[in-house]
Amino acid sequence: MAINLQIVTEKPKLSSANSPKRPFPMEWTRNIGIAAHIDAGKTTTSERILFYTGAVHKMGEVHEGSTVTDWMEQERERGITITSAAVSCAWIPSVGPFKSIKHRINVIDTPGHVDFTAEVERSLRVLDGAVAVFCAVAGVQPQSETVWRQATKYRVPRLAFVNKMDRTGANFYRAVDEMRKKLGANAHPLFLPIGAEENFSGLVDLVQMKAYQFVDDSADPLGLNPAITDIPADMLAEARKHREKLIEAVADSDDEIAHKYLEGQEIGTNELMVGIRKATVGLKFVGVIPGSAFKKKGIQRLLDCVVNYLPSAIDVPPTNGQDSEGKEVPATADDQNKTVGLAFKLWSDPFVGKLVFCRVYSGQLLRGQSLYNPRTRRSERVSRLLLMRAMDKEEIDVAYAGDICALVGIKDVITGDTLCHEDADIRLEPPTFPEPVISMSIEPKSKVDQEKLGTALARLMAEDPTFRVSTNHDTGQTIIAGMGELHLEIIRDRMVREFKVESDAGKPQIAYRETISQAAEGVGKFIRQSGGRGQYGHVVVRLEPNEKGKGVEVINEIVGGVIPKEYIKPSTEGILEGANNGVVAGHPVIDFKCRIIDGSFHEVDSSELAFKMAGIFAFKEAMTKAKPILLEPIMKVEVTVPEEFQGDIMGDINRRRGQIQGMDSREGACIIAAMVPLETMFGYATDIRSLSKGRASYSMEPSHFAQVPASLLTKIVETSTKAPART
Repeated sequence: MAINLQIVTEKPKLSSANSPKRPFPMEWTRNIGIAAHIDAGKTTTSERILFYTGAVHKMGEVHEGSTVTDWMEQERERGITITSAAVSCAWIPSVGPFKSIKHRINVIDTPGHVDFTAEVERSLRVLDGAVAVFCAVAGVQPQSETVWRQATKYRVPRLAFVNKMDRTGANFYRAVDEMRKKLGANAHPLFLPIGAEENFSGLVDLVQMKAYQFVDDSADPLGLNPAITDIPADMLAEARKHREKLIEAVADSDDEIAHKYLEGQEIGTNELMVGIRKATVGLKFVGVIPGSAFKKKGIQRLLDCVVNYLPSAIDVPPTNGQDSEGKEVPATADDQNKTVGLAFKLWSDPFVGKLVFCRVYSGQLLRGQSLYNPRTRRSERVSRLLLMRAMDKEEIDVAYAGDICALVGIKDVITGDTLCHEDADIRLEPPTFPEPVISMSIEPKSKVDQEKLGTALARLMAEDPTFRVSTNHDTGQTIIAGMGELHLEIIRDRMVREFKVESDAGKPQIAYRETISQAAEGVGKFIRQSGGRGQYGHVVVRLEPNEKGKGVEVINEIVGGVIPKEYIKPSTEGILEGANNGVVAGHPVIDFKCRIIDGSFHEVDSSELAFKMAGIFAFKEAMTKAKPILLEPIMKVEVTVPEEFQGDIMGDINRRRGQIQGMDSREGACIIAAMVPLETMFGYATDIRSLSKGRASYSMEPSHFAQVPASLLTKIVETSTKAPART
């Protein structure tokens, strides 16, 4: 792994990997995401970053609906982030190895609501670093854990920003402790807060051992000039103790610092900063910064840490893809290589049409260049190249390795496609997305709406990988599926506002799944004789339960050519098609292994179609014998409620077939963690307000699938066979 960790004492020369035309050398570019639980303050933090870097001249506020990154009408009305927004800005750090060097920071502000988790997933897939924002009062919340797992999956180095230090109940040290216990993070403060709640007045820098004191708001309303002072005497012992712990943590991954520390030698500021950077890039350390984005406190220090500690594109290992033969191929961050990029997001712009957001991993991407898509095996020309600032766009002629840009002119593309030079034989790994958990039928209100409905749904499905559209063949109804009630509500709202399509929606339906509980064999035969050439396909399969979450595996165990090789693929396709509709209630089947163990063929009558049909029949027969069961989605629910209403809330959870997992007390409130079936959670927002007189709040995210109780099975099967609830 190449890590650029030299201490910079003068303006570096451009490396050979950087074209002289680059406005920013690659080592001076940071691609970061802002991710957190809903209401932790991501968007406010992003707005302050844009202001302090000079990208905007007036700070937007979420409560006023004036933020840059929350540009959609629905976002501004609801005060939440729905779609990730990419913005570019520049920052000159005031301290550290990169002091006085102007850096480009590409920032992606991501949603916090679990219904829009796909936005976080695809953003983290293409980023080099992330800032995880935590609420100083609530600490680590359920969606905090989700985004942390996503960042870990894609090996994204992180910093933590403990926001809302000015709020009543803020506790910085508790938040850091929860990061260690709940997230397993090696989290250590880089700064300590001076005071908390209404007395939050500054930061102690543990690396430089000095203090930043925030002056009175009236004297410095924009928070531009905190006073740099000595550490307050009453905090000096605590600062020394935490600096000692910081050095110990860094020494675990830096031999030079470890040697000096054991020898009792003084460790210099720049030396410690380089050690922190090395440990952060190596995913062995998470630095924590306290602050209050709303009160304009701590953002400049956060920006310094982003530049000094988070990696550039050349500091992280190359992204690997596969060539046409399945061999691993690296996409090295070098402007001189062939162009390789990943399309991680699609968006329909009312003025320029389809925008394809692309992260350039290797080479240079030029306006007018033809890009090859290995999935479609076609090339398409980039007519325009844009640098995005939320919905503002800047025309550019070239994007370099490490850049994030938007392409216009690429039509046949989906999220996760590789776009590369015509001679580059590589396909990058696409981001993965969760399956929908809720669906509903949708009907156009008029004939005019009917004509526009298909276009609107197709464009929305292309943009959002967790939004699915299908047709119920029994009723002819159109079914839309997504990650939650809010997700589908936003989809319908966008259809009205952006596509002028009015529609009526059916009652939300649960996305059930089916699986098997024991092994069984099944025989599928498809034989047709109609005078001329007939049809003959014969497949024998063995179904076995797979581990939870392992998905579907089809294994070819045919020996001796009893089924020719050319008929194995259609047999497999038939098995997978059969798994789309299980035998219990017609829902998709998950977590099974299917072994193709025997069969036969006819030299004249056999065909791909016959073996595909035989695969379907064999799967259905085997599943019927394998004790199939119906599964329902279980949600991880966390409720924060005043202690006086604790009993009412717990009783309500039990009535919803929920299982209490644990309770915790915090600042006079009780935090209840529970697992609850999604089927019982519709309308919970209204019920919880009623039970707590509006004083309780909750968050919910998908956890796992569990077997439906026998007492409910008959009712669900009857409903499923009547209502179009397939996804």
